Amino acid sequence: MNKFFLKKMKLLKKISKALLLLAILGFSIHVSAQEVYNLEKCISTGLKNNFSLQVARNKSDIATNNYTRGNAGMLPTVTSSNRFGGSLNNTTQIDGEGITSENIGIYSSSGSAAIDVGMTIFRGFQVQRSYEKLGQLNELESLKTQMEIENLVAQIVVEYNYYIEQISLYQNLTYAVSLSRERLRIDEERYNLGGASRVEYLQSMVYLNSDSSRCARQNEVLRTSQIKLNELMAHRNLGQDIILRDSVIKIDDRLTYDELLAGTLELNTSLQIASKSQHISELDLKIIESRAYPYLTANMGYGYNYYGNMQNAGYNQHAHGMNYGLTLGVDIFDGFNRRREKSNALIEVENSKIQYQEIKQDVTAELLTLYYAYRNNLNLLRLEEQNLNVARENLEIALERYKLGSLSGLELREVQKSLLDAEERLISVKFQTKVAEISLKQISGNIMDYM
Repeated sequence: MNKFFLKKMKLLKKISKALLLLAILGFSIHVSAQEVYNLEKCISTGLKNNFSLQVARNKSDIATNNYTRGNAGMLPTVTSSNRFGGSLNNTTQIDGEGITSENIGIYSSSGSAAIDVGMTIFRGFQVQRSYEKLGQLNELESLKTQMEIENLVAQIVVEYNYYIEQISLYQNLTYAVSLSRERLRIDEERYNLGGASRVEYLQSMVYLNSDSSRCARQNEVLRTSQIKLNELMAHRNLGQDIILRDSVIKIDDRLTYDELLAGTLELNTSLQIASKSQHISELDLKIIESRAYPYLTANMGYGYNYYGNMQNAGYNQHAHGMNYGLTLGVDIFDGFNRRREKSNALIEVENSKIQYQEIKQDVTAELLTLYYAYRNNLNLLRLEEQNLNVARENLEIALERYKLGSLSGLELREVQKSLLDAEERLISVKFQTKVAEISLKQISGNIMDYM
């Protein structure tokens, strides 16, 4: 008898898995053509298509374009100016004897062309510091883009495993529906043979409908998770079906606190951004201080000028030549603005140091909290696995006793519910453990290990 029920249980599990497969493959007759996604493919698709990441990359490209010697003032400037003009005048002249002479329509023309070259030779290292600051700003934008990438990868990994969790819960509920359907069949046979009351038969039908309703609601949650994963990958068709290659959540139980802490202090992107911001504030201070130094600029140019007068055809003037010079200057007094700006810059440097220490403390505290949650969930995982094995064995015994009539329908329902709850708890603990693992890898700068 026990072997019969074991075979029956295996058959029910196969039925539930078949129903689950149909749900995952898109709930349509064209599911066989759907593409299978693993975690690496989901991440690569998201990194390629995600809109927020595209904006972050564009900002990083702007910072790269700004990182030039010319933008810092290291290169000379070359300007060219050209002008051509003329005048048309009427003149009346009266001499001392009262004789009047008039000239009508006197036309004169003039033109000029020049090219000038200017360059800053020395400005108290301001140019060098400005170029260094542009480099730091470029690296800062790269770090911000890196943070966007890490956040996106973490979101995709979480949603990928959340989707697996919802699939597992759906599988669990379809199995519960199969058990309730088998119980209804047993009660129907017993009712037809007079071995059970109609109340028991109807109650079994209520249980079946209740489990079917929960399964339908879970199907909605499953579909929502699928849409969210499509959104993270920036698919054009957000409602397209996704078939995952993985069917279980895989846990990495080898993470150690010391290695995570070392990785966090060295690779954490938030800390790197804070460090970079501190360096930039120090450069701003040096740029302000450089204004106290003398400055030396050089300029050189070549020009051509022309002037012609129609009234006096013989008077046409042409001039061309080169000019050059050096300018040495120093800002003696600017209304104490430089002193004010330097004072503010010193405060900004101090603030950036404080912010770095604050972020370091926050990151370390978050790492410690996540690691405790991670270790605790690993212990819970082993406990829930034991509970599930006990619940499964208990259900097998209960089904056999129920068929023999030595167990009431209410007691069987409690046993069935205990198994359902045990499976749901195990699935939930697996997902929470995975979330803690993902967070630990992200905070320690190792989130790209999932690629």
